[in-house]
Amino acid sequence: MFLSDTLNRPVRDVRISVTDRCNFRCPYCMPAEIYGDRYKFLPKEQLLTFEEISRLTSLFMQLGAQKVRLTGGEPLVRNGIEDLVAMLTGVEGVRDLTMTTNAYLLPQKAHLLKKAGLHRLTISLDSLDDEIFRKMNGRNFGTESVLKGIASAEQAGFSNIKINAVVQRGVNDHTVVDMARYFKERGHTIRFIEYMDVGTLNGWRMDDVVPAEEIISRIDEVLPLEPIESSYRGEVALRYQYRDGGGEVGVIASVTEPFCGDCTRLRLSPEGLIVTCLFATSGTDLRGPLRDGASDDELVDVISSRWRTRADRYSEERASMTEELRQREKVEMYHIGG
Repeated sequence: MFLSDTLNRPVRDVRISVTDRCNFRCPYCMPAEIYGDRYKFLPKEQLLTFEEISRLTSLFMQLGAQKVRLTGGEPLVRNGIEDLVAMLTGVEGVRDLTMTTNAYLLPQKAHLLKKAGLHRLTISLDSLDDEIFRKMNGRNFGTESVLKGIASAEQAGFSNIKINAVVQRGVNDHTVVDMARYFKERGHTIRFIEYMDVGTLNGWRMDDVVPAEEIISRIDEVLPLEPIESSYRGEVALRYQYRDGGGEVGVIASVTEPFCGDCTRLRLSPEGLIVTCLFATSGTDLRGPLRDGASDDELVDVISSRWRTRADRYSEERASMTEELRQREKVEMYHIGG
């Protein structure tokens, strides 16, 4: 079945948030002063079970999706996550199964994930400067913990590991070139992400955004770059290769160069809401009908009806929005996986 929205955008990528919990407290996502020890996360019974996630994934594939990314929160804090990976590898139509993780728990999980059939890993690391990273993860974890996770992924046989780094002016922007050089030497692709106004709790200001153009310019001065074509419609990263042939680097410019027109991503929250935009204010419930005995056809109708009416293009509209509209309550990033 070919499914498209009001702007003729198909469903191609499904991002499944398996938990709203995380062992980090990055200020741009889950600030510690809000998500402290007393914060009440979703109880287990409200989370979709692995069987429910697998069933819904199968329906998403029937509607044209091809890629699945497991996110959180931090997906590795969900007990038995490798069992879900094994289930999803058996879902017909899943061509690419990947996970975004902060890598803190990867030394215990990398081999299990590889054995279960996970195709790829994306690892979040905002700086190699230990002091800066400790502040940015909100839990005083050093870079060594993440680097050990990356090493364990390599040892488990994962290739094409990608590194994601959120760049904030005056916080970690001066470490961008060092990050690019480090991962170039190790054969991994790093993607720098413009600091975004996801949710309503991170105190976002445009002044804190380092434009993608500036990031690439800084790297190019030291490690010459040239642009390369996107590999598929809807790819979010602007890609560049090193002129010496030593790999590539990407930037995700959702603030300064929005890519809403090619957005093919559908998000599934831990409690079973489908969310059609990273900046959405709400979602559509699938858990209710799922647990009330809805058939596959009935669930497909719910999903299809929501996607066909989708008109989201927040990033393209951001510049013309009033401050009040930009500050309206939105789904928090930790809840739908970035």
